[in-house]
Amino acid sequence: MSDKNDNVKKGPGTTVVTSGRKPDEYFGFINPPVYHGSTILYPDVATLKSRKQRYTYARRGNPTAEALEDALSELDGGAGTVLVPSGLAAISLAFLSVVRANGHVLVTDSAYEPTRHFCDTVLKQLGIETTYFDPLIDGASLKALIRDNTQAVFLEAPGSQTFEMQDIPALAAAAKSSGATVIMDNTWATPLFFRPLDHGVDIAVYAGTKYVGGHSDVMLGSVTANETLWRKVHNTWGSMGLASGPDDIYLGQRGLRTMHVRLERHMASALEIARWLETRPEVSRVLHPGLESHPGHAIWKRDFSGSSGLFSIIMKPGPDEAVAAFLDDRAYFKLGYSWGGYESLIIPFNCSKYRTATTFEPEGPAIRLHAGLEDVADLKADLEAGLERWREAGGGA
Repeated sequence: MSDKNDNVKKGPGTTVVTSGRKPDEYFGFINPPVYHGSTILYPDVATLKSRKQRYTYARRGNPTAEALEDALSELDGGAGTVLVPSGLAAISLAFLSVVRANGHVLVTDSAYEPTRHFCDTVLKQLGIETTYFDPLIDGASLKALIRDNTQAVFLEAPGSQTFEMQDIPALAAAAKSSGATVIMDNTWATPLFFRPLDHGVDIAVYAGTKYVGGHSDVMLGSVTANETLWRKVHNTWGSMGLASGPDDIYLGQRGLRTMHVRLERHMASALEIARWLETRPEVSRVLHPGLESHPGHAIWKRDFSGSSGLFSIIMKPGPDEAVAAFLDDRAYFKLGYSWGGYESLIIPFNCSKYRTATTFEPEGPAIRLHAGLEDVADLKADLEAGLERWREAGGGA
């Protein structure tokens, strides 16, 4: 029952629904059961000593985790996947799997801010230096930054909050030609809209908290590696004890089954809202690579098959009071970090304080939005009311 279509080519939506499930192994039930427990028993001393039993200790895996790991590996075309307690844990694991003392890493200046904090604290304490680079750098310029001790290049496309598009194949080729491992945070696109390993990336990391879970009720991360790096990732994961709980894994697995249909709705709503915001006099720019006006649109269209619900806008100049008026008292776009759940979210942001390789100087307040699964007409009405409050509070138009 579980192996009938294993070797049949199938679409990504079918993969999302069917991968990782083995009903014949759990009495015909569609969903893998949630295995609670730490201790796994052995039938005899010989098996105990051999350590060749399929499951040995719950920290090293169980059927619940294996089901989601197998599904994510199939989606990304990877040699294997491990699950960890958060997206940041996934990023940390990816780095620690490939760096060594007195090493050097290159990180895009548009990376998720906690990624930078990890590099500037934990990696620094290990004697590993981080150099941040312009996310719009070309392959030749990236290669010029690689040193003899450069061990990893970290990419993220589009960039966190500011949505720069990177030429992933070109940057990956430049890094690997110099012997550096390529890591990419692909949370925004998910494997449904971009498969990093198909474009030269060695290790893909995800915050499963976002679109895999999809319901704002789980903390989860995943790391998928190619054949070359899989053993290193798996061994480091085991040595660090980065096990996720079975209930969180089950929620991630349940969310995965509908990710493809949810993403289509997130994408459609976000694009409609983004195009509408481009027409608003209060908005200076919309940062969404799916828009023809975006500087990175051609790269996005070449490499990606879709977009998600997350994008940013730059407002016309206005005081802090106008920003608060716009963001407070929202009906549907609620203030909150994270994204990828069914609800719409909105937050102000300012990258100026931590960007080092590039300068972020927006002409007005910067705001990030996540279009949820509500009716798009209601979301636009909610934003329109906020824009009216923005003007009344002195915001530019």
